[in-house]
Amino acid sequence: MTRLIELLINGLSLGSVYALIALGFVVIFRATEVVNFAHASLLLLGGYVTAVLHEDLGFVGALVVGVLAAAAAGALIELVLLRRAKARRDVVAIATIGIDIVLMAELSRRLGTSVMSLGDPWQDRVVVLGGVTIAQTRIAALVVAAVLIGLFLLAFKYTPWGVSMRAVAEDAETSALMGIRLGRISMSAWAVAGALAAVAAVFITAFPTPGLDRTSSLAALKAFPAAILGGLDSVTGALVGGLLIGVTEALVGGYQNDLTFLGRGLGDVAPYVVMIAILLVRPSGLFGTREVSRV
Repeated sequence: MTRLIELLINGLSLGSVYALIALGFVVIFRATEVVNFAHASLLLLGGYVTAVLHEDLGFVGALVVGVLAAAAAGALIELVLLRRAKARRDVVAIATIGIDIVLMAELSRRLGTSVMSLGDPWQDRVVVLGGVTIAQTRIAALVVAAVLIGLFLLAFKYTPWGVSMRAVAEDAETSALMGIRLGRISMSAWAVAGALAAVAAVFITAFPTPGLDRTSSLAALKAFPAAILGGLDSVTGALVGGLLIGVTEALVGGYQNDLTFLGRGLGDVAPYVVMIAILLVRPSGLFGTREVSRV
């Protein structure tokens, strides 16, 4: 029972981090209807900047710079490359794959084979409650993600930016006629997504993970099923999908030895199995908008 509780808590913590990353996918899709395949490189960029600067600026200072760097990179991608691309949205989505390859190649070159610490203040400390051992980084991840997601939901619902974002997602052409600047909304969406990815990088690479390396960006690939199964146009779906994927990965990985008849490495593919199973029942995701067309 103790092991199950530990796995559930770790799964919820990991899922909250996935929710931050998935939220970035959703924000960009709602603003531009483009699936951003460069999200993994933005996560790695934010983590790399934080790792490089934490000894000089301290953890908080380095994290602020890392968040700003990832947000600026996202905004720059939208402004310089994607906004000028007069092409269909699927073509633009493919262009983000090229952007991701370029950024990932440069960051991988800089990282090499090293594993870098981001200098988080929790280190390898743990909390023991009733026989349940929980890493402090897991608790911090859950709290930080809950605060950030809560602030985002409030901003999304009550601020002019959030109202504009929802209006653009509903009808971009009408929103433009009503005076909403689509370019500004699109750029801000990319910046927010980059910032959230940079924060997620801290907890993806913190204890019990050894640190930041070239494979750290793979977390974004696990968060992608969370965004898809929750619904690419649903903020609530990103949260629910992230938690579902995190708990699934933790439970399957924790009981891996009891599931050897299904093959090794089941924990790595479990998020995609869950995604496929849900999409077979609900093709638009758990909270995605169903499009109705007359034929």
